[in-house]
Amino acid sequence: MYDPSTKKWDKTKLVSRHVTEGPSKAAARSYYYAMGMTEEEIHQPLVGVATCWNEAAPCNIALSRQAQAVKKGVSGNEGSPREFTTITVTDGIAMGHEGMRSSLPSREAIADTVELTMRGHCYDALVGLAGCDKSLPGMMMAMVRLNVPSVFMYGGSIHPGKFRGDDVTVIDVFEGIGKHATGDFSDADLKEMECNACPSAGACGGQFTANTMACVSEAIGLALPNSAGAPAPDEERDHYAVKSGKAVVELLKNGGPLPREIVTRKSLENAAAVVSATGGSTNAALHLPAIAHEAGIDFDLHDVAEVFRRVPYIASLKPGGKYVATDLFRVGGVSVVLKELLKGGYLHGDCITVTGKTLAENLADVEYPEGQDVVMPITNPISKTGGVVGLKGNLASDGAIVKVAGMDNLVFEGAARCFDSEDDCFKAVQNREYEEGDVLVIRYEGPKGGPGMREMLSTTAALYGQGMGSKVALITDGRFSGGTRGFCIGHVGPEAAVGGPIGLLQDGDIIRIDAESGTLDVKLSDEELASRRKNWTPREHNYQAGAIWKYAQNVGPAVKGAVTHPGGKAETHTYNDL
Repeated sequence: MYDPSTKKWDKTKLVSRHVTEGPSKAAARSYYYAMGMTEEEIHQPLVGVATCWNEAAPCNIALSRQAQAVKKGVSGNEGSPREFTTITVTDGIAMGHEGMRSSLPSREAIADTVELTMRGHCYDALVGLAGCDKSLPGMMMAMVRLNVPSVFMYGGSIHPGKFRGDDVTVIDVFEGIGKHATGDFSDADLKEMECNACPSAGACGGQFTANTMACVSEAIGLALPNSAGAPAPDEERDHYAVKSGKAVVELLKNGGPLPREIVTRKSLENAAAVVSATGGSTNAALHLPAIAHEAGIDFDLHDVAEVFRRVPYIASLKPGGKYVATDLFRVGGVSVVLKELLKGGYLHGDCITVTGKTLAENLADVEYPEGQDVVMPITNPISKTGGVVGLKGNLASDGAIVKVAGMDNLVFEGAARCFDSEDDCFKAVQNREYEEGDVLVIRYEGPKGGPGMREMLSTTAALYGQGMGSKVALITDGRFSGGTRGFCIGHVGPEAAVGGPIGLLQDGDIIRIDAESGTLDVKLSDEELASRRKNWTPREHNYQAGAIWKYAQNVGPAVKGAVTHPGGKAETHTYNDL
């Protein structure tokens, strides 16, 4: 395909031949000339440079700048970059209202629109830049779906804010709202915090969903080593952007490895391991199965939970720990965590990565940094089991998930207090209409029933702000933010909308959560649950047209990643075969 002696490309096996080669493509080539491309550039590989840039939030605002650096890397290595953008929905702004129903569906929209842009214009390779929660898995899903040479790059974390001498993140603001509601925060206190919590471009600073999936991008092998670490405003991020652009052209020159050679069951287990080791977001239990689905690999919530069960928690990152993403970067980045996991035998070091080397080869020169407690050595973990735990029982035959990083008590039993939406529960919390020891139940917030599987951060943060975060539990068929902490169980399935047991609960039912044994049960007999199911009727939602209606018609259960199409198993060919 590429002759290094002449620096010429033979495009007979590249997809872009359909728009650049031969007399019949003259009309298409005329468009490229109109955009200032030279003949040489037209006949080089066309590399899509996709970003989720927008002005919605700081997570995405630096992506356009970084894309220009990626393009330099592509151009400098005999490729022709073609920049395009797609959407993203930013959870920090969508949180706590109807806008959150758009969040998880945006993951599918990102993957779909990147696919459509690549297909429509016959681009040969892809560099995908993403900054906010759902945009990271969405971009990786597109790469695996298309199976063209691809490199992922995270847009970078925000610098931590400062509030009266302490590092803070946006989660502290959400919890500050709860403190304000109880009178522990004045108007001036809350105003001071909101004005100082987010001082720069970049995604939320703790080990929330964005930074969790950034760690995943390195562990799974789709991103260059250390590319996830530098904060969004730093010039070092542009350095990695140039390297990512060069690297994707190298993949073209070498014929791979392609995403489906990189994303295997073993690399997915590596990805789950880094989530466990860093006390990462429970949303990874949705996103890893969804990425696997694109490759036709069966890897569901239970498979993720099995890795969580055996991999220790070693990185003290917020919300369960003490530090933020910039602290991890300061001590050596994700590679330090990965190297410790490799030392302990918790990673498959033979997995191939976008560098063309194995994960173990990428980590060969990484040394453990002494004199710090951001990342503990594998021989002295924070806890011997992971920071995230899967649950199963008569209340969740499809499973559920909880983040236990930073928690002391892993067993909770209490009476159900049932709500049929997050809004109703949030109002009850704000008005203190609950008792210590209650298990708050939020249902009809699953992928299909919500629709959209909203996150519950506003409610959980309010509980912590009221000092009740460890005194009540919360279960839902919806999701939790990566910033949620406390006894908060999400992804309970089957969801209420399809007749799952969570929809059959009544106030006062006794629920037992045991994160040590991995169980979630209600103290009701099978006969009682069957009797209640006979009287259960589906609940209508308000989305009977439009994108969210379409999502509700197609989305599958959370246990499988809440995906919306048949996936890699159903394919007769991939885009890269065209």
